[in-house]
Amino acid sequence: MARRKLRSQNETLERVRALQEELRSALARTGDEGGEQAVVDAVWRGEALGALLWALQLAELPAYDQPFHGAEVAAASLEGAALRPAEEIEQERESARLWHWRARTTTLQQSDGIELPERYASFDQLVAATAMRGYEQGLLPAPMRGDFRAYDKVYRHLSEEQRAEAHSIALERQHALNWLSGLGESWDDVPLDT
Repeated sequence: MARRKLRSQNETLERVRALQEELRSALARTGDEGGEQAVVDAVWRGEALGALLWALQLAELPAYDQPFHGAEVAAASLEGAALRPAEEIEQERESARLWHWRARTTTLQQSDGIELPERYASFDQLVAATAMRGYEQGLLPAPMRGDFRAYDKVYRHLSEEQRAEAHSIALERQHALNWLSGLGESWDDVPLDT
């Protein structure tokens, strides 16, 4: 895995404080009329906040089918923060990328005209190979019937709501870990390539 220079602990703590304030404000506005999308976006930023708290060794990282509890990460104490080793952060960043890739692959499968790499006859083959490789590298849980395991079932059998939730979890965590790894000039321009 490529080594990147992590953002400093102080810069990370500043970002965590900003995300906590944004999330607390959003949680206080839930149920208010108007501005609903801004509240939803801020609540989903709780996943990015949780990933940064994990990187600072202040929170446990739930599985990619389990969101962080917004109120808990918004209220988390920052005392005792210490960045995890770069290798550990890089491994989790790669895991988040794979989960985000799987969510985007579901969307691509529903589109026409997508060309697969020559060695794969179907999306199912590509997903199965990726799931197994990710498992062998310690990035993913054991595959289930040739696919990622989420919500105690095969990813391709998830409901629309489960797929949307899994996509949002992966996207936000990848965003936070990519930013922490120095990708993008600022929080607002972090690349999310899969």
